[in-house]
Amino acid sequence: MKPPMSPPPLEQLFTAPPPEAIARLFMQPQPALPGGRYLHWDELRHRAPPEGLTHEQWWWGTKMARLAQAQPLPLQDKEGRAFSYTLVAPVVQSLHLIDRDTSGQILTDGPLATSQDQDRYLVSSLIEESITSSQLEGASTTRRVAEDMLRAGRRPHTSSERMIFNNYQAMRHVREIRKEALSPALILELHRMLTHDTLDDPADAGRPRQGDDLHVVDPKDGQLLHIPPAAALLPERMERLCAFANAGEDDTAYVHPLVRAILLHFMLGYDHPFADGNGRTARAVFYWALARHGYWLMEYLSISSILRRAPAQYARAYLHTETDGGDTTYFLIHQLVVIRQAVAALQNFLGEKTRELRATEKRLQSAELRDRCNPRQIALLGHALKHPDAAYTMESHRASHAVAYATARSDLLQLVELGLLREGRQGKRYLFTVPEELGARLSR
Repeated sequence: MKPPMSPPPLEQLFTAPPPEAIARLFMQPQPALPGGRYLHWDELRHRAPPEGLTHEQWWWGTKMARLAQAQPLPLQDKEGRAFSYTLVAPVVQSLHLIDRDTSGQILTDGPLATSQDQDRYLVSSLIEESITSSQLEGASTTRRVAEDMLRAGRRPHTSSERMIFNNYQAMRHVREIRKEALSPALILELHRMLTHDTLDDPADAGRPRQGDDLHVVDPKDGQLLHIPPAAALLPERMERLCAFANAGEDDTAYVHPLVRAILLHFMLGYDHPFADGNGRTARAVFYWALARHGYWLMEYLSISSILRRAPAQYARAYLHTETDGGDTTYFLIHQLVVIRQAVAALQNFLGEKTRELRATEKRLQSAELRDRCNPRQIALLGHALKHPDAAYTMESHRASHAVAYATARSDLLQLVELGLLREGRQGKRYLFTVPEELGARLSR
């Protein structure tokens, strides 16, 4: 990836324009969103400027509009300069839409709004986020193998599987600690959980990096992208980050909870406080911040599945911020778009599952079985109809639906009694497979 070109210094631009250009910029201020977008200099310099202005003058006018609205943050870059952000229209609109779309019930229509359904979807989302967050940082196993491992409770066999397993455990832990204040010790514990048995030096799990030889490079071409702050600065920077995370809503400098969560994500990526696993830790802290502020529906979203589709845009949002004087608006806009896409993906997923369950219930009703199967069993049968080669265990059913082992055992054995599953053994484990006549049995 080619790093974006840094803008010309503002003080240079202020002295360079002729008086008539300065007068025009004051008489006809430039918008903060030229062409409706929050353009970086590297993009703006390739567009035609307004008549009578050079690119440099246009940029100066644009920056003046942004600085007039900028809100400084108690977070600093490695040179000690404050980061800032600007509440331009795309940010305000996205915050409103996300607040609107993530409030209320998980479903407002259909039979899936029970606590059991919510538990099932939460497990699915945790699995999805665990897999894709790890894949963003190099895990190379397939989704099917990883999902089977997590649902079956199998111990990981490879480093990639270990990364995903650790991520799943850490994401579950985030739910448990959501009411705790963020502290350096908590961040270190999350990192330890995420990187256990996956690092070249096992001692690096759960401790800040010890040196300054860590540089962020493009994995494709080796291009240097970022040099993080010196290791000696990390303790103070982490304390400052935690103070920002724990600030209350009555703080004089109010920051919207979503903005705060995104900035925590940004800062951990920017500081790169660990030898490895920085991205996974940053995203885990992001989820902690949202859970702490009551964004419970966010638990059902996977931002990493969206980030994985366009990793270059993710990196570029960091680079635009760093090269434009610490303006985090670029990163905010990018992440808010990602969250909105994740919300839309969840809505599509739930709609699909609603249709699947209705179709399965209809087939069960025609077979006079609907009243004999609970929602967990109906969900399993719907999966079995789509995946006739699937195999289920008591552990995988327990994990998928967040129920006790005895409940999972009862569910599966009852389906065997009804002739809807076959019971077998794989070593010491009971294994339940899909009978070839399942479709016909449900069509009677």
